Amino acid sequence: MHTVSVLSLKGGVGKTTVVLGLASAALRRGVRTLVIDLDPQCNATSTLEPEESKASIYDVLQDPSEENLEEAIRPSRWGDGIDVLSGSEDAELLNHPDPNESRLHRLKDALRTLRDMYDEFPYHLVLLDCPPSLGQLTRSALVAADRALLVTEPTMFAVAGVQRAFEAVQNERESNNADLQPLGVVVNRVRPRSHEHQFRIEELRDIFGPLVMPVALPDRLAVQQAQGACMPIHEWGTPGAREVALAFNLLLARIQRISRSRRRAVHHDFDDDEIQEAVDA
Repeated sequence: MHTVSVLSLKGGVGKTTVVLGLASAALRRGVRTLVIDLDPQCNATSTLEPEESKASIYDVLQDPSEENLEEAIRPSRWGDGIDVLSGSEDAELLNHPDPNESRLHRLKDALRTLRDMYDEFPYHLVLLDCPPSLGQLTRSALVAADRALLVTEPTMFAVAGVQRAFEAVQNERESNNADLQPLGVVVNRVRPRSHEHQFRIEELRDIFGPLVMPVALPDRLAVQQAQGACMPIHEWGTPGAREVALAFNLLLARIQRISRSRRRAVHHDFDDDEIQEAVDA
């Protein structure tokens, strides 16, 4: 199982879009996935449209028991293979700016309990959709994860936000989760003809070096259209959607390969086999 926290400390950069795109790619590839919606805005939950549940992430973080997990996790409307631990606006009440150790470890405890509930754990990938703030919710995701995927846009303020997020990953690794590794930086909503975007991407490479993912996510209207229809991007079917879907296939393949290695991410250009595999998915 790979547990990946997806985060940025600037809002509006498309963090949930990345979670949903990876879930869509995982569904297409048959990678059984659990999406845990830690963001009180609950956008991932709204788009995935899970069956109605009697509990949510709020209840699980209050009491990470088998009963609450069974009540909070439901299949998504996207199809068999994507389940959701539903978000809640009430989770904001738990987003303490300086949580104690017990609160920080509740999500990790919940995942451990979830694993103990099965003889064979049913998920190959767990995606943690974090809010754009560094309180208990994001920090608990970093404590529970083995990898952290940082999301940014090619703009000045977003680059500063991803720098703060990287520092948060390093701090949590030193203090609470020695197994945590930065998976990489993915650049979202890129317009290839924009000189500003290209300048910011080069700036990111200067800052983060080989941590910058070799695939950038193009800025296409199809992403908003698919989310508005609560559909996986792989099923939207327009040329723009197919372009974005291919990028998410490549991103998922790289995540799986790096996560298996347990090494610090070092990203190179995709080889021919990786590209063909992504096209075929």
